[in-house]
Order: sequence, then C-alpha cells, then structure tokens
Amino acid sequence: MMIAPVGGAKHRLLPSCSTIALLAALALPMQARAQSGNPPLTRAGTTISNTASATFDTGGGSQTIDSNRVDMLVDELLDVTVASNNPTDVPTTPGATQQVLGYRVTNTGNGPENFVLNTVNAGGDNYDPVVTQIYVDANGNGSFDPATDTLYTPGSGDPLIQPETGITVFVIATTPGNVVDGNRGIVSLVAAAKTGTGTPGSSFAGKGEGGGDAVVGLTGADGADDGAFAVNAATVTLVKSAAVTNQLGGADPVPGATITYTIVATVAGSGSVSGLAVTDNIPADTNYVPGSITLGGGGLSDAPDGDAGDYNGTRINVALGTVAGGQTRTVTFQTKIK
Repeated sequence: MMIAPVGGAKHRLLPSCSTIALLAALALPMQARAQSGNPPLTRAGTTISNTASATFDTGGGSQTIDSNRVDMLVDELLDVTVASNNPTDVPTTPGATQQVLGYRVTNTGNGPENFVLNTVNAGGDNYDPVVTQIYVDANGNGSFDPATDTLYTPGSGDPLIQPETGITVFVIATTPGNVVDGNRGIVSLVAAAKTGTGTPGSSFAGKGEGGGDAVVGLTGADGADDGAFAVNAATVTLVKSAAVTNQLGGADPVPGATITYTIVATVAGSGSVSGLAVTDNIPADTNYVPGSITLGGGGLSDAPDGDAGDYNGTRINVALGTVAGGQTRTVTFQTKIK
C-alpha cells in the first residue's frame, strides 16, 4: 500500500552513497536486532565525524599530519511494524457493540515519527465488522479503558512514536446482527509514516529528524496486521411432550387422569445463553398437581424460594440460568384433568 508524503519539513539532502549505506545498516526491524544482540539504531540527526592521519619520516624525524574532517549526518529511517495483540480470535455475538481488537504499532526506524492509522476489512472471512472507533492506549497498560485511553482523530491526532518503541492501539467494532455461529470477521490495522511511504530506499529530501533526509526502510514505511472476531452464537429449541396415566390403569385422557408434561430445552452452537427460563401456563380444564415440578429429575418446590422452580397459581416457572451450547435441560410437571 502507498500513502503520499504528508507532514512538515524535517531534513537536508545527503549524498546518495550515504543513503544506500544507511538503508542497508539501519533497516533491520527492532525485534530482529534485539534477538541478534545488535545495539540500538543510531539516532537520526546524529553527526558522524571522522579524521584520518598519516605518519611519515622524511629524514628529519617522524611527522604526523591530519586529513580534513568528514562529517556525515545520519538520515532518518522510516520503518514500522504492526502486530495483532490477540493470539486467538476474539469471541463476539450477533449484534454486539464495543467489541475490541488490540494491536501493537512499533516504530522500527531511528527517529520519532507520527503515524497515520486506518483500518481495512480484509478478505477471507464471513462478514465485515463495523469499525466505529480507534483508541490509543494512554497509560500503557495494554487494556482498553474508554475513560482513559485517547480517541484517535486522523490528521490532528496521529500518534508520535519514538524510535524503536511501540504503542498499543485498540480497534472498536460492532458485530452485525445477521451473523451466525462460527462466522469470522477480520479487521486489518494499517499504520503509515506521516512523512511518507513508498519503495524501500526512496527518500524525502530534508524531512528527516535533525535536517537530514527521511529514507523509506524495508517495510515501505507502512505496516499492517489482521485481528479477527469469531462469532460464538447459541440457539435454543424447546420441545414439549405429554404422557397420560389414568385411574383405570390406562393412558386415556379421561376426567381424573394425570398428565405429565415434559419440556426439553436444547442449546446449540459454540456460545451460551443466559437467563434461560421455562414457563408454562396450566391448561384449562386441569388442575396443577402440587409439588410436581422437576428439573433434571430432581424435585423443586412450588414456593418462590431458593430453588429454580415455582408455581404462582396459574403457571409453573423454572429458571435455568446460563446454559452453554451442546447442553440440554429437562423440566417436568403434572396436571390432573377435572
């Protein structure tokens, strides 16, 4: 991706040979340099000075002379990496808001640089998360706190990142309501040097820290990485059946017969449901059989007390609470035909 150069002046032009040499020496990402034991990058704007000397003897004793001094201003290397902070997909549910993806944006160059942030809906997924906001981690704790963290404003709020350091960026998104269990939605965060991006080795005259050039590093001065949401949705099915026993030893629904109702609640999907409750009104022409409510085969009291069930005179209610996908709950109760 290419972003046109923007921003204020920073630098002066150096010979092309110095640009090539500095690019080769400084373009290693910070992580690779740290792993190899390399020292920090030479700060942009540093002057490297060197004077040669020669010693000789013309017959009158040893003499030493110095050359002229050569000064070289270190150019600014424009490099950046972006890495997702989420090792696995972040779970979400249909219609959920304020869903958070975290990223680490690292200035792998050798000078302070402002970076423009943007998001792209990447391919290879099932839906597009709706990005609503971008925040910059203000206190460096790595956790999203909307009351503390800085809402990103493109143009005026492009974060300034010091060389070989990074910041945490949070992307806030909404999950569409029509997604289904197992869907993935990918968001790519893009960070680009505000001074400019382009082909590695290209430069922006005089725009580097300290008055030198700004030279595009191996990353092209922009970086991107993907973060993903995974929909953990759940659906509930309810199946009711009835069995009759009568005082005659048969199964005919005659007056005086007892009806045992069985209600099976099944939760499917990778998510869970909360506050699940089964309610059933006592049918007309029947009377509720006191103390007949069961959950999973265990008896429940009719009173609204500490257990999950109650009968209020017209209906039974059983609170099932939070139930994960793949689980079932079975409720039974009895009535007697008048």
